[in-house]
Amino acid sequence: MANMIKNRDEILSVGDVESRRLVLELTDRVLRRLDATRRVKDFMRLEGDILHVGNRRWDLSKKKNLYIFGAGKACNQMAMAATEMLKDRMSKGVIIVKIPEETDRYYNTEVFVGGHPLPNHEGEAGCRRMLEIVDASGPDDLFLVLISGGSTSLMGCPIDGISLEELMESRDVMLKSNMRILDINCVNGHCEQLNRGRLAQRIMRRGGEIICLNIWDVIGWPEIEDYREPIDMFGTPVGPDRSTFEQARQIMEAYDLKGKIPDSIYTYIQNGTPEQETPKQIERATYFFLNILSDSCKYAVEEASQMGVESHILTTSLEGESKDAGMVLATIAKEIQQYGRPFQAPCFLIAGGETTTYIDKSKPITGHGGPGHELTAGFALVANDAPGACMLSIDTEGSDGTTVYAGGITDSTSYRRAAEKKLILQEALRGHATFEALHQLHDCVYTGNTGTNLCDFNVLYVPALQTREE
Repeated sequence: MANMIKNRDEILSVGDVESRRLVLELTDRVLRRLDATRRVKDFMRLEGDILHVGNRRWDLSKKKNLYIFGAGKACNQMAMAATEMLKDRMSKGVIIVKIPEETDRYYNTEVFVGGHPLPNHEGEAGCRRMLEIVDASGPDDLFLVLISGGSTSLMGCPIDGISLEELMESRDVMLKSNMRILDINCVNGHCEQLNRGRLAQRIMRRGGEIICLNIWDVIGWPEIEDYREPIDMFGTPVGPDRSTFEQARQIMEAYDLKGKIPDSIYTYIQNGTPEQETPKQIERATYFFLNILSDSCKYAVEEASQMGVESHILTTSLEGESKDAGMVLATIAKEIQQYGRPFQAPCFLIAGGETTTYIDKSKPITGHGGPGHELTAGFALVANDAPGACMLSIDTEGSDGTTVYAGGITDSTSYRRAAEKKLILQEALRGHATFEALHQLHDCVYTGNTGTNLCDFNVLYVPALQTREE
């Protein structure tokens, strides 16, 4: 079976090879289990006219049209699996992806390459194409909607009176202010045509029906016992919205956004009326989750057991400044090795979640990178006192920040190797140029599109100290 981590040999050419091998093996196993192609095919099947999704079924002979819409970082694999299965029955597909791959193959589907973390004009065009189809649809039409993380930005399509450039500027300001993603989506989402349930609202007005398959990357979502049963969903383009104009106003005040985001957006939200509110109830919609954020950690524990290594989940909701999280994890590795607490070595420590990076506008950005690069760079600053400790942090969809790499992997040798190359990791962190630094150290992780998007996956391997002493 092909490795999900494409530059495995490069990563294993330096550093503590055995620790790196174990971390890469565990990560590869987890990513294979999360791949949406496999998940969709396991979850959905067509038997004659009957479409089975989870434990529910739909008779397609009673439907005039079947449309497939999709958006998100895992949309490529989700859409390929769905269109391959339904190609003879579907009327049209429209999807918005982040990164197209040469190997992508779809049936009767228009593909738009949207922008992330900022929306772009091609993503907006994809949204307007979806709206054209919806506005021509009727009560006998069925919409299969495939959603994964990143769909909010990829489906950025402003309401009348607000330009895409203003939507982009607003999101850029809020991202650089280190705001929580949910808060950013609440503000911008109230100014968009498809997000926060408005796509479903448009379909509902035409009488159509919705089936939604979702890879859900929300931090803190409770464990799901049976994925094959429908579940209540909210906050997506086809799920009802729990947020309100009043909450958006409170967020703008809390982050002092007046004068920082475009006046058109600030004024629209300040003057938002109940009639302009996002939909709080959606009819004729059935929602299923393929995976939730904590699944990466759950699978990691199961796979680590198969590998014969003890593992412990630290948290499935890691948040905060990325570099600081990396430094804290390095101190935990030292504590384990030196004192056997809170766990005994050797072991894996696993964390899911979504750390962020604060960007000070007054200081220049000298390179590229993302939270995974910065977390592992922060780890390297402290880990030289934990022999053999190895930390991997990736964005599970395959691209970290502004790079095409998934994230980084560093170990107790990385700081020394950086010094030998006259690389100053502290300087790279200050300039947000950790990708360039880690790339020179062969400490970047490349996967391409993984077929999932469950925020960040972090795994730390801590060997027993005596096995690393010379």
